[in-house]
Amino acid sequence: MKRILAFAVTAVCASSLLQAQTLGEDARYCNPLPMEIGQGSASGDVSVFKWDGKYYMFCTGGGAWVSEDMLNWDYHYVADVPVAPDVCPYNGKFYMTGNSSNVWVADNPLGPYKVLGQWKGTPDLEHGWSQGFDPHIYVDEDNQPYLFWPGMAISGIYSVKLDPNDITQFVGPVTHHFSFNPDHVWERQGEKNEFTDVAWIEGPWIYKHDGTYYLQYSASGTQWRTYAEGYYKSDNIQGPYEYASNNPLLRRTDGIVTGPAHGSMVTGPDGNIWQFYTVVLRSGGRRVGMDRVTVDKDGNLVCNVTDTPQWAPGVVKDPAKGDSGSIIVSVGKTTMSTGQGFPGAAKVASSSKPGRGPEYALDDNTATWWEPSDDDKTPTLTISLSPAVDRDRVQTFRIDGSRILFGGSGRGFSGSAGTPVYKYKIETSMDGKTYKTVLDMSGNDVPRNVVFDEIKPVECRYVRLTMLDWPKGSPLSILDFSVFGKATGYSPSQVPVPTPMVME
Repeated sequence: MKRILAFAVTAVCASSLLQAQTLGEDARYCNPLPMEIGQGSASGDVSVFKWDGKYYMFCTGGGAWVSEDMLNWDYHYVADVPVAPDVCPYNGKFYMTGNSSNVWVADNPLGPYKVLGQWKGTPDLEHGWSQGFDPHIYVDEDNQPYLFWPGMAISGIYSVKLDPNDITQFVGPVTHHFSFNPDHVWERQGEKNEFTDVAWIEGPWIYKHDGTYYLQYSASGTQWRTYAEGYYKSDNIQGPYEYASNNPLLRRTDGIVTGPAHGSMVTGPDGNIWQFYTVVLRSGGRRVGMDRVTVDKDGNLVCNVTDTPQWAPGVVKDPAKGDSGSIIVSVGKTTMSTGQGFPGAAKVASSSKPGRGPEYALDDNTATWWEPSDDDKTPTLTISLSPAVDRDRVQTFRIDGSRILFGGSGRGFSGSAGTPVYKYKIETSMDGKTYKTVLDMSGNDVPRNVVFDEIKPVECRYVRLTMLDWPKGSPLSILDFSVFGKATGYSPSQVPVPTPMVME
């Protein structure tokens, strides 16, 4: 008994120490990133660069996002942003390219941009040129600019020098770095990479670290969950480039963050390398994610794609120790057992449309969603974090955060005109009868289609989400409602005391 008690005290003290040092005090982020929405939305093909102490993010969907810490991003309207935009600072100007034959220029990273002209001296289609598909301008340390671009489908990645006096002018021969290789199974198209001779190579990006040039690219196509990111490396900007032995760098086909690809790498405010990438939702649409990158002893890049809360840039010095320890504790927990003190235990949502039950907000899958009835003015979703079978011990949890992914087009919402503003609150309970509010977002006025909220660590068995206001131009739909935290122990009132065995 003494040994068991000592273990319990040690566990509690260690847990308390961890909580006091970290959770609720230091900043975290969670993928997909909760980007503010204005006249544009962060829907993938993400390009990030640093200028004058600030980070600038451009995405397909229009506009730009600006941050000093890579945690809090402010939206800024920028006109005429093309698909797959790339903005490069060069000699006091900012050059924007994209899926267009045009090149734009501005005196400020946020514009206004004006058309500088079209690409000149471009090669024929035999050399992979197709009017500027996913172009990326990289300026080497000697101030020489280069353009990287993908050919169509299986053609691979190309590059060429640009004229420093006219960045729209190709100079020198075109270099073809690599093509689709069917032996690289992850490059193949299909939900199981089953199309052995079909691929779509795209999204090149160059990052230099310790004398090595890393050339990123994406395959098998943004329409697949198998969309992933790989890389080649070289000690020369013009190659030859060698296929990395640990490819792909980014790949995930299950959970909330799937299809991570077409992104960019940048040195963060903490001096570490950070990878930004597209997140492909299984229900359609795309979002943005980011994670730390490390370099192993062989000079290979390593990046773990995450969908749980991680420490923000600068909080943890060692990138390999970046996980905050919180896990998703809400997956699949929509069935509540009767007989455990929860009134109306079988009813976990205030209402649901046929085929759009509350379980679909808790299934760790963005292909499904919960949709309450149209006449439900304050829909609620209640989760029992404890086991659903009476004979099970009832687990208690300490929760510390939540994430909501909203569906819909992002137009016609309440709040700011034409932008999605969601208002909600989260309550917790130990007995399913008495609830207290642990997160109040009833005054929210920031438009987002993904939200991540820190919750001051609280012990509970039940969590209830109440939607207070949402876009009235389309039905409310929640692709994912995740609650983060850890199991902390058993409820004493639910643990049967065994009858002592009497030995005769």
